[in-house]
Amino acid sequence: MIIHIIMVRMPFVKEGRAVEKLLQLALELGFDHAARLDASCLRALPEVREMCASGRCRRYGESWSCPPACGTIEECETRMRAYTGGVLVQTTAHLEDDFDMEGMNRAQELHKKRFFDLARQARLLCSDVLPLTAGSCTICRACTYPNKPCRFPHKMLSSMEAYGLLVSEVCNLAGLAYYYGPGTLTYSACILTKEG
Repeated sequence: MIIHIIMVRMPFVKEGRAVEKLLQLALELGFDHAARLDASCLRALPEVREMCASGRCRRYGESWSCPPACGTIEECETRMRAYTGGVLVQTTAHLEDDFDMEGMNRAQELHKKRFFDLARQARLLCSDVLPLTAGSCTICRACTYPNKPCRFPHKMLSSMEAYGLLVSEVCNLAGLAYYYGPGTLTYSACILTKEG
Protein backbone atom coordinates (compact mmCIF):
# COMPACT_ATOMS: atom_id res chain seq x y z
CA MET A 1 0.00 0.00 0.00
CA ILE A 2 1.31 3.48 -0.91
CA ILE A 3 0.50 6.33 1.42
CA HIS A 4 0.70 9.87 0.10
CA ILE A 5 1.45 12.57 2.61
CA ILE A 6 0.45 16.10 1.70
CA MET A 7 2.29 18.85 3.50
CA VAL A 8 0.39 22.11 3.89
CA ARG A 9 2.56 25.11 4.68
CA MET A 10 1.02 28.30 5.95
CA PRO A 11 1.64 31.27 3.66
CA PHE A 12 4.34 33.60 4.89
CA VAL A 13 3.05 36.74 6.55
CA LYS A 14 3.49 39.91 4.50
CA GLU A 15 6.40 42.14 5.43
CA GLY A 16 5.39 44.47 8.24
CA ARG A 17 2.96 42.00 9.84
CA ALA A 18 5.21 39.21 11.15
CA VAL A 19 6.21 40.92 14.39
CA GLU A 20 2.61 41.90 15.17
CA LYS A 21 1.47 38.33 14.53
CA LEU A 22 4.26 36.94 16.74
CA LEU A 23 3.30 39.32 19.56
CA GLN A 24 -0.30 38.16 19.29
CA LEU A 25 0.77 34.48 19.26
CA ALA A 26 3.02 35.04 22.29
CA LEU A 27 0.12 36.33 24.35
CA GLU A 28 -2.16 33.54 23.12
CA LEU A 29 0.46 30.99 24.21
CA GLY A 30 0.41 32.47 27.71
CA PHE A 31 3.64 34.48 27.94
CA ASP A 32 3.35 37.05 30.73
CA HIS A 33 5.13 39.79 28.77
CA ALA A 34 5.93 40.33 25.09
CA ALA A 35 7.42 43.31 23.27
CA ARG A 36 8.84 44.36 19.93
CA LEU A 37 12.64 44.14 19.71
CA ASP A 38 15.02 46.13 17.51
CA ALA A 39 17.54 43.42 16.60
CA SER A 40 19.91 45.94 15.01
CA CYS A 41 20.76 47.17 18.53
CA LEU A 42 21.81 43.75 19.88
CA ARG A 43 25.44 43.28 20.92
CA ALA A 44 27.28 39.97 21.27
CA LEU A 45 29.45 40.44 24.35
CA PRO A 46 32.57 38.27 24.82
CA GLU A 47 32.17 38.50 28.61
CA VAL A 48 28.76 36.79 28.40
CA ARG A 49 30.30 33.99 26.36
CA GLU A 50 33.03 33.74 28.99
CA MET A 51 30.32 33.07 31.58
CA CYS A 52 29.28 30.10 29.43
CA ALA A 53 32.87 28.87 29.30
CA SER A 54 33.18 29.13 33.09
CA GLY A 55 30.83 26.16 33.37
CA ARG A 56 28.12 27.86 35.45
CA CYS A 57 25.32 26.01 33.65
CA ARG A 58 27.39 22.89 32.90
CA ARG A 59 26.35 22.82 29.21
CA TYR A 60 29.47 24.36 27.64
CA GLY A 61 30.96 21.75 25.32
CA GLU A 62 28.03 19.40 26.01
CA SER A 63 25.42 20.43 23.41
CA TRP A 64 25.16 21.39 19.74
CA SER A 65 23.19 24.48 20.83
CA CYS A 66 25.89 25.75 23.19
CA PRO A 67 29.42 27.05 22.76
CA PRO A 68 31.71 26.10 21.21
CA ALA A 69 29.44 24.07 18.86
CA CYS A 70 27.06 26.97 18.12
CA GLY A 71 29.94 29.00 16.68
CA THR A 72 32.37 31.66 17.80
CA ILE A 73 31.06 34.89 19.30
CA GLU A 74 31.92 36.59 15.99
CA GLU A 75 29.95 34.01 13.99
CA CYS A 76 26.95 34.41 16.30
CA GLU A 77 27.08 38.19 15.99
CA THR A 78 27.27 37.92 12.19
CA ARG A 79 24.18 35.67 12.21
CA MET A 80 22.28 38.16 14.40
CA ARG A 81 23.24 41.06 12.09
CA ALA A 82 21.12 39.47 9.34
CA TYR A 83 17.99 40.39 11.34
CA THR A 84 16.53 43.81 12.03
CA GLY A 85 13.48 43.15 14.22
CA GLY A 86 11.87 40.61 16.46
CA VAL A 87 10.06 39.97 19.70
CA LEU A 88 11.13 39.40 23.29
CA VAL A 89 8.91 37.14 25.40
CA GLN A 90 8.92 36.42 29.12
CA THR A 91 7.45 34.00 31.63
CA THR A 92 7.38 35.29 35.20
CA ALA A 93 6.97 32.91 38.12
CA HIS A 94 5.76 33.90 41.58
CA LEU A 95 7.75 31.80 44.03
CA GLU A 96 6.89 30.76 47.58
CA ASP A 97 10.39 31.79 48.74
CA ASP A 98 13.98 32.12 47.48
CA PHE A 99 14.45 28.34 47.74
CA ASP A 100 11.34 27.30 45.80
CA MET A 101 13.20 25.03 43.36
CA GLU A 102 9.99 23.28 42.36
CA GLY A 103 8.44 26.61 41.36
CA MET A 104 11.59 27.61 39.46
CA ASN A 105 11.71 24.31 37.57
CA ARG A 106 7.99 24.43 36.79
CA ALA A 107 8.36 27.98 35.39
CA GLN A 108 11.38 27.02 33.32
CA GLU A 109 9.58 24.01 31.81
CA LEU A 110 6.51 26.12 31.06
CA HIS A 111 8.63 28.84 29.45
CA LYS A 112 10.52 26.32 27.29
CA LYS A 113 7.27 24.67 26.15
CA ARG A 114 5.71 28.02 25.27
CA PHE A 115 8.83 29.16 23.46
CA PHE A 116 9.21 25.93 21.50
CA ASP A 117 5.62 26.39 20.31
CA LEU A 118 6.22 30.05 19.43
CA ALA A 119 9.46 29.23 17.56
CA ARG A 120 7.70 26.48 15.61
CA GLN A 121 4.93 28.86 14.58
CA ALA A 122 7.41 31.63 13.78
CA ARG A 123 9.23 29.30 11.38
CA LEU A 124 5.92 28.64 9.62
CA LEU A 125 4.96 32.33 9.45
CA CYS A 126 8.28 33.82 8.39
CA SER A 127 10.76 32.83 5.73
CA ASP A 128 13.73 33.34 8.07
CA VAL A 129 13.88 33.69 11.87
CA LEU A 130 16.45 33.15 14.61
CA PRO A 131 14.88 31.92 17.87
CA LEU A 132 17.08 32.29 20.98
CA THR A 133 15.79 30.65 24.13
CA ALA A 134 16.51 30.73 27.86
CA GLY A 135 19.10 28.09 28.68
CA SER A 136 20.32 25.18 26.64
CA CYS A 137 18.26 23.32 24.04
CA THR A 138 16.17 20.57 25.65
CA ILE A 139 14.43 19.07 22.61
CA CYS A 140 16.31 15.79 23.08
CA ARG A 141 16.71 14.05 26.43
CA ALA A 142 20.42 13.59 25.68
CA CYS A 143 22.30 15.61 23.07
CA THR A 144 24.33 13.69 20.47
CA TYR A 145 27.21 16.20 20.76
CA PRO A 146 30.02 15.64 19.80
CA ASN A 147 29.74 12.06 18.53
CA LYS A 148 26.83 12.36 16.08
CA PRO A 149 25.12 15.20 14.21
CA CYS A 150 22.22 17.03 15.82
CA ARG A 151 19.00 15.03 15.39
CA PHE A 152 16.89 18.16 14.78
CA PRO A 153 19.12 20.96 13.44
CA HIS A 154 16.11 22.94 12.15
CA LYS A 155 14.39 22.82 15.55
CA MET A 156 17.45 23.27 17.78
CA LEU A 157 17.36 26.34 20.02
CA SER A 158 20.49 28.13 21.20
CA SER A 159 20.29 30.41 24.19
CA MET A 160 20.52 34.19 24.24
CA GLU A 161 23.67 33.84 26.37
CA ALA A 162 25.27 31.40 23.89
CA TYR A 163 25.00 34.23 21.34
CA GLY A 164 26.67 36.62 23.79
CA LEU A 165 23.52 38.54 24.72
CA LEU A 166 23.25 40.07 28.17
CA VAL A 167 19.60 39.32 28.93
CA SER A 168 19.06 42.36 31.16
CA GLU A 169 20.33 44.62 28.35
CA VAL A 170 18.01 42.99 25.79
CA CYS A 171 15.05 43.44 28.16
CA ASN A 172 15.93 47.12 28.52
CA LEU A 173 16.13 47.53 24.73
CA ALA A 174 12.65 46.00 24.39
CA GLY A 175 11.21 48.17 27.16
CA LEU A 176 10.53 45.23 29.47
CA ALA A 177 11.74 44.70 33.01
CA TYR A 178 14.38 42.09 33.77
CA TYR A 179 13.25 41.80 37.39
CA TYR A 180 9.62 42.03 38.47
CA GLY A 181 10.14 42.31 42.21
CA PRO A 182 10.64 40.13 45.30
CA GLY A 183 9.40 36.58 45.04
CA THR A 184 9.56 36.50 41.23
CA LEU A 185 11.77 34.83 38.66
CA THR A 186 11.55 35.69 34.96
CA TYR A 187 12.70 33.67 31.97
CA SER A 188 13.30 35.62 28.74
CA ALA A 189 13.72 34.51 25.13
CA CYS A 190 13.58 36.20 21.74
CA ILE A 191 12.86 35.55 18.10
CA LEU A 192 14.75 37.69 15.60
CA THR A 193 13.11 38.46 12.26
CA LYS A 194 14.07 40.17 9.00
CA GLU A 195 11.29 42.68 9.65
CA GLY A 196 12.31 45.78 11.60
